[in-house]
Amino acid sequence: MKKHALLDAAEALLSEQGTQALTLTAVADRAGVSKGGLLYHFPTKEALVQGLVARVIEEFDALVAAHDDGAPGSYTRAYVEATFEVLTGEARAYRRWSAIMAAATDPELAAPLNEAMARWHGRPAAADPDPVAAMIVRLAAEGLWEVVSHTPELYGAGELDALKRRLLALAAERR
Repeated sequence: MKKHALLDAAEALLSEQGTQALTLTAVADRAGVSKGGLLYHFPTKEALVQGLVARVIEEFDALVAAHDDGAPGSYTRAYVEATFEVLTGEARAYRRWSAIMAAATDPELAAPLNEAMARWHGRPAAADPDPVAAMIVRLAAEGLWEVVSHTPELYGAGELDALKRRLLALAAERR
Protein backbone atom coordinates (compact mmCIF):
# COMPACT_ATOMS: atom_id res chain seq x y z
CA MET A 1 0.00 0.00 0.00
CA LYS A 2 1.40 3.35 -0.97
CA LYS A 3 1.44 6.41 1.25
CA HIS A 4 -0.77 8.24 -1.24
CA ALA A 5 -3.62 5.75 -0.80
CA LEU A 6 -3.31 5.92 2.98
CA LEU A 7 -3.49 9.71 2.85
CA ASP A 8 -6.52 9.45 0.56
CA ALA A 9 -8.25 7.22 3.11
CA ALA A 10 -7.43 9.65 5.94
CA GLU A 11 -8.72 12.61 3.91
CA ALA A 12 -11.95 10.79 3.13
CA LEU A 13 -12.54 10.04 6.81
CA LEU A 14 -11.84 13.64 7.78
CA SER A 15 -14.08 15.08 5.07
CA GLU A 16 -16.97 12.70 5.71
CA GLN A 17 -16.89 12.27 9.47
CA GLY A 18 -14.71 14.98 11.00
CA THR A 19 -11.60 14.97 13.12
CA GLN A 20 -12.99 12.62 15.77
CA ALA A 21 -13.13 9.84 13.15
CA LEU A 22 -9.43 10.10 12.33
CA THR A 23 -7.94 7.13 14.11
CA LEU A 24 -5.19 4.86 12.86
CA THR A 25 -7.54 1.88 13.00
CA ALA A 26 -10.22 3.69 10.99
CA VAL A 27 -7.69 4.82 8.37
CA ALA A 28 -6.28 1.29 8.04
CA ASP A 29 -9.80 -0.13 7.70
CA ARG A 30 -10.76 2.51 5.12
CA ALA A 31 -7.59 1.83 3.12
CA GLY A 32 -8.05 -1.93 3.35
CA VAL A 33 -4.70 -2.58 5.04
CA SER A 34 -3.63 -3.94 8.37
CA LYS A 35 -2.87 -1.47 11.09
CA GLY A 36 0.74 -2.64 10.87
CA GLY A 37 0.75 -1.73 7.18
CA LEU A 38 -0.38 1.77 8.06
CA LEU A 39 2.11 2.05 10.94
CA TYR A 40 4.95 1.18 8.56
CA HIS A 41 4.31 4.45 6.71
CA PHE A 42 2.81 6.53 9.53
CA PRO A 43 3.90 5.34 12.98
CA THR A 44 1.61 7.79 14.80
CA LYS A 45 -1.55 9.77 14.16
CA GLU A 46 0.58 12.90 14.30
CA ALA A 47 2.79 11.55 11.50
CA LEU A 48 -0.33 10.88 9.45
CA VAL A 49 -1.59 14.45 9.97
CA GLN A 50 1.88 15.78 9.10
CA GLY A 51 1.68 13.81 5.86
CA LEU A 52 -1.74 15.27 5.09
CA VAL A 53 -0.57 18.82 5.78
CA ALA A 54 2.56 18.38 3.67
CA ARG A 55 0.48 17.08 0.77
CA VAL A 56 -1.94 20.02 0.72
CA ILE A 57 0.96 22.48 0.86
CA GLU A 58 2.63 20.70 -2.07
CA GLU A 59 -0.65 20.70 -4.00
CA PHE A 60 -1.19 24.43 -3.53
CA ASP A 61 2.43 25.20 -4.39
CA ALA A 62 2.01 23.19 -7.60
CA LEU A 63 -1.19 25.05 -8.50
CA VAL A 64 0.49 28.42 -7.98
CA ALA A 65 3.53 27.32 -9.99
CA ALA A 66 1.30 26.17 -12.84
CA HIS A 67 -0.17 29.68 -13.14
CA ASP A 68 2.99 31.73 -12.45
CA ASP A 69 4.70 32.71 -15.70
CA GLY A 70 7.34 34.87 -14.00
CA ALA A 71 6.05 38.15 -15.46
CA PRO A 72 5.67 41.17 -13.16
CA GLY A 73 2.69 40.57 -10.90
CA SER A 74 2.26 36.97 -12.04
CA TYR A 75 2.76 35.46 -8.58
CA THR A 76 -0.21 37.32 -7.14
CA ARG A 77 -2.34 36.48 -10.17
CA ALA A 78 -1.22 32.84 -9.87
CA TYR A 79 -2.15 32.86 -6.17
CA VAL A 80 -5.65 34.08 -7.06
CA GLU A 81 -6.02 31.54 -9.89
CA ALA A 82 -4.87 28.70 -7.61
CA THR A 83 -7.20 29.80 -4.83
CA PHE A 84 -10.21 29.86 -7.12
CA GLU A 85 -9.22 26.52 -8.61
CA VAL A 86 -9.38 25.07 -5.10
CA LEU A 87 -12.63 26.88 -4.26
CA THR A 88 -14.55 26.23 -7.47
CA GLY A 89 -12.82 23.29 -9.11
CA GLU A 90 -14.64 20.07 -9.68
CA ALA A 91 -13.16 18.46 -6.58
CA ARG A 92 -13.93 21.45 -4.38
CA ALA A 93 -10.62 20.74 -2.67
CA TYR A 94 -11.18 23.36 0.04
CA ARG A 95 -13.51 20.96 1.84
CA ARG A 96 -10.88 18.28 2.30
CA TRP A 97 -8.13 20.84 2.91
CA SER A 98 -10.22 22.50 5.62
CA ALA A 99 -10.77 19.14 7.28
CA ILE A 100 -7.03 18.49 7.25
CA MET A 101 -6.31 21.88 8.79
CA ALA A 102 -8.86 21.16 11.50
CA ALA A 103 -6.95 17.98 12.35
CA ALA A 104 -3.68 19.94 12.63
CA THR A 105 -4.66 21.86 15.74
CA ASP A 106 -1.46 21.11 17.62
CA PRO A 107 1.04 23.95 17.03
CA GLU A 108 3.71 21.46 15.99
CA LEU A 109 1.40 19.89 13.42
CA ALA A 110 0.34 23.29 12.10
CA ALA A 111 3.92 24.63 11.89
CA PRO A 112 4.48 23.58 8.24
CA LEU A 113 1.24 25.30 7.22
CA ASN A 114 2.23 28.42 9.14
CA GLU A 115 5.59 28.40 7.36
CA ALA A 116 3.89 27.97 3.97
CA MET A 117 1.47 30.78 4.80
CA ALA A 118 4.39 33.05 5.68
CA ARG A 119 6.03 32.13 2.39
CA TRP A 120 2.85 32.64 0.33
CA HIS A 121 1.94 35.95 1.94
CA GLY A 122 5.41 37.18 2.82
CA ARG A 123 6.68 36.94 -0.72
CA PRO A 124 8.05 40.32 -1.71
CA ALA A 125 5.45 42.13 -3.74
CA ALA A 126 8.03 44.46 -5.28
CA ALA A 127 7.61 42.75 -8.66
CA ASP A 128 3.91 43.58 -8.62
CA PRO A 129 2.64 46.72 -10.35
CA ASP A 130 1.28 47.85 -6.98
CA PRO A 131 2.88 45.97 -4.06
CA VAL A 132 0.24 47.01 -1.53
CA ALA A 133 -2.59 46.01 -3.85
CA ALA A 134 -0.86 42.64 -4.32
CA MET A 135 -0.83 42.06 -0.56
CA ILE A 136 -4.48 43.09 -0.31
CA VAL A 137 -5.46 40.76 -3.16
CA ARG A 138 -3.69 37.77 -1.59
CA LEU A 139 -5.24 38.50 1.79
CA ALA A 140 -8.69 38.86 0.23
CA ALA A 141 -8.27 35.53 -1.54
CA GLU A 142 -7.22 33.93 1.74
CA GLY A 143 -10.20 35.45 3.53
CA LEU A 144 -12.57 34.23 0.84
CA TRP A 145 -11.15 30.73 1.24
CA GLU A 146 -11.83 30.90 4.98
CA VAL A 147 -15.41 32.12 4.51
CA VAL A 148 -16.22 29.55 1.82
CA SER A 149 -14.75 26.80 4.00
CA HIS A 150 -17.28 27.60 6.71
CA THR A 151 -20.23 28.69 4.58
CA PRO A 152 -19.88 27.12 1.10
CA GLU A 153 -23.36 28.13 -0.02
CA LEU A 154 -22.77 31.83 0.64
CA TYR A 155 -21.55 32.65 -2.87
CA GLY A 156 -22.84 31.21 -6.11
CA ALA A 157 -20.76 30.47 -9.19
CA GLY A 158 -21.51 33.88 -10.72
CA GLU A 159 -20.48 35.75 -7.59
CA LEU A 160 -17.28 33.74 -7.26
CA ASP A 161 -16.44 34.42 -10.89
CA ALA A 162 -17.04 38.14 -10.38
CA LEU A 163 -14.83 38.13 -7.27
CA LYS A 164 -12.08 36.33 -9.13
CA ARG A 165 -12.21 38.79 -12.04
CA ARG A 166 -12.10 41.75 -9.67
CA LEU A 167 -9.18 40.37 -7.67
CA LEU A 168 -7.24 39.68 -10.86
CA ALA A 169 -7.99 43.20 -12.09
CA LEU A 170 -6.83 44.69 -8.79
CA ALA A 171 -3.63 42.68 -8.99
CA ALA A 172 -2.93 44.08 -12.46
CA GLU A 173 -3.56 47.74 -11.59
CA ARG A 174 -0.64 50.09 -11.33
CA ARG A 175 -0.27 52.53 -8.47
